[in-house]
Amino acid sequence: MTAKMFSRLLSVAAAAGLAATPIVGQAQQATAQGDLLGLPSDLSMLGETDPNRRVATALVNGFVITETDVNHRVALLLAANQRPVSDEEMIRIRMQVLRNLIDETLQIQAAEAQEMELPQAEVDQTYNRVAAQNFEQNPRAMDEYLRSIGSSPESLKRQIKGEMAWNNLLRRNVSPFINVSAEEVNELIERLEASRGTEEYRLGEIYLSATPETQAAVEANANKIVEQLRQGGSFVAYARQFSEASTAAVGGDLGWIQLAQLKNAELEAVAREMNPGQLVGPIRIPGGFSILYLIDKRQVLMADPRDAVLSLKQIQITFDPGTSEATAQQRVARFTEGVQAIRGCGDAENAAAALGATVVTNDQIRVRSLPDQLQNILLQLQVGQSTPPFGSFEEGVRVLMLCGRDDPQVAEGPDFDQLMGQLENERVEKRAQRYLRDLRNDAYIEYN
Repeated sequence: MTAKMFSRLLSVAAAAGLAATPIVGQAQQATAQGDLLGLPSDLSMLGETDPNRRVATALVNGFVITETDVNHRVALLLAANQRPVSDEEMIRIRMQVLRNLIDETLQIQAAEAQEMELPQAEVDQTYNRVAAQNFEQNPRAMDEYLRSIGSSPESLKRQIKGEMAWNNLLRRNVSPFINVSAEEVNELIERLEASRGTEEYRLGEIYLSATPETQAAVEANANKIVEQLRQGGSFVAYARQFSEASTAAVGGDLGWIQLAQLKNAELEAVAREMNPGQLVGPIRIPGGFSILYLIDKRQVLMADPRDAVLSLKQIQITFDPGTSEATAQQRVARFTEGVQAIRGCGDAENAAAALGATVVTNDQIRVRSLPDQLQNILLQLQVGQSTPPFGSFEEGVRVLMLCGRDDPQVAEGPDFDQLMGQLENERVEKRAQRYLRDLRNDAYIEYN
């Protein structure tokens, strides 16, 4: 099972338990924050200074979360992230997972308290659907994979149950009371039309909430996350693990938005200066911190050239083992000269045979699916022209010849119903965050 497949597996499972509060209490608060609580400036700790090293389990309103539960969920996260973690980061991950499991338990309990208990058959059905997508209709193969990484089918099913129970609860107790007027949607449509040709952004966000008392610790935690991301950590995995926004379930992906939709001047200013692939943060905003990742950007309601669909011929030469560098360079030079002499795509097969090259035809290739360097080159080519040679002696040297191009149509933009759904989802998310905070405040939780 590949990392991409496993990421999709977690997405289908929807990782509700991965959108929880950030770890706090691992650093002293700033003096100004301490003053708010009347704390002395010089603290003498009388007990264990790092309780996170010993807390492994919890009792949540009578429900036991075991160390095994934590271990199995940690294994899911590590498999999705596919990178080693330090001992210090592992402590932080385990504590975050415990918090996630507590939230998940509260969500399930809240649904059951309102006689909305989720039948196990529905959970099993979703689990089997995930197996069908990733293991060719074979749930047992997924069972074996989960056990092989140190997790279990029961852990993933519990995660699925938490997400489904919470969604059911929100649909009954929150969504019916969300109102978005037609006037609001029409105003948004007018703003979109007025901004035609301006840029819109596809952003990923990790949001960590903070109070004045926890601000310093949350910022320190956010800096650690950014450090791990810069070292190659998966943004999607970290968003699922740490972000408190509802987009945690989809790896923090906000979708295509205009910067005004961020509703925060600081985030707008930062995102406007970002380039695709860039990570920035943590950014202090009202209520906490955000970490932004720019996935892509385009022009509002305008056709994006990168959505063009190409027909390509890949012409390639390979080198026998033991070929000297001088011999290989001479062959590349002949290959380059020969490709330049090809008279269009109709001549490609015959010309390639004379050069000792192979030809593979690739239709329906979207420009944006190709590496960035090739995107820019191919967008400048006319039919029958080729890219410069690229590759290596080990993997072969090749060119791409453009044989056809279907340009994208002008984008129509989101319709009325899509925009209404977007506004409704934003309001549901805010209510859901308050709902979960209330559940935490009313819970009886004991740690072991």
